[in-house]
Amino acid sequence: MSKYTVVNNDFVLAGEASVLITDLAVQRGYGIFDFFKIINGQPIFLEDHLDRFYHSAGQLRLPVAYNRDELKAVLFELMKKNEVSDSGIRITLTGGYSPDGYTVVKPNMIITQQPLTISKEINSQGIKVITHPHQRQMAHIKTIDYLMAIWLQPLIKEKGADDVLYHNNGMVKEVPRANFFIVTSNNEVLTSGTGVLKGIIRKQLLGLNGKGFNVQEREISLEEVMACKEAFITSSTKNILPVTEIDGHVIGNGGAGEVSKALSEKLTSLFN
Repeated sequence: MSKYTVVNNDFVLAGEASVLITDLAVQRGYGIFDFFKIINGQPIFLEDHLDRFYHSAGQLRLPVAYNRDELKAVLFELMKKNEVSDSGIRITLTGGYSPDGYTVVKPNMIITQQPLTISKEINSQGIKVITHPHQRQMAHIKTIDYLMAIWLQPLIKEKGADDVLYHNNGMVKEVPRANFFIVTSNNEVLTSGTGVLKGIIRKQLLGLNGKGFNVQEREISLEEVMACKEAFITSSTKNILPVTEIDGHVIGNGGAGEVSKALSEKLTSLFN
């Protein structure tokens, strides 16, 4: 963790930052967050992340004390104080202190920064995932609720996997902290269009449709996933990370596919 953290209106030492146990985030798990990375001192896709942050806050009826320009000023001041060129910033908005443990009154905002090791190269080793039937509630909101993902950790480890891919009635959705894509035999790049968080890297890839790639969002069945030639997940920290095995079934050649590599190269060019 970097030296300074923001709690509401104050810059405090990270080791001294705190909220009370009466916060609804502690009492009921009620809150939202967003996370963006910084490369060479420059925030990546910041406007997209702020769009999603304010959208999530509005959807959970959590008023934000700062307007957009004020929040950006706080973020840049935190970056200046911490002087970390490659890092990630998390903005958390909690339910705040509730008189009855159930009603939102005044949210707390916590902004933390942590150093990140950032690679522009695709990880060819990839990850293995298992599938599990689950539909996240209010999936379009980036909430602090990761109950199912954490509960499944022992099973994931028992299966020798790295993560879990959710599906709903046989239609794949996402992994807990990332969006999921497949590449079909005719090089169509697909991601689920419903019941998922609209990730920022996901948005960038969809924006590449018609620019040398065929990227679409639609329902994807488990059968299509098992027949695909490539699969990968996307997130702000992972960029594009190949999925090489699903429920013990090897995807493609068991490594990073050519379309995944090309998309990764194009994506990293957008960081500059």
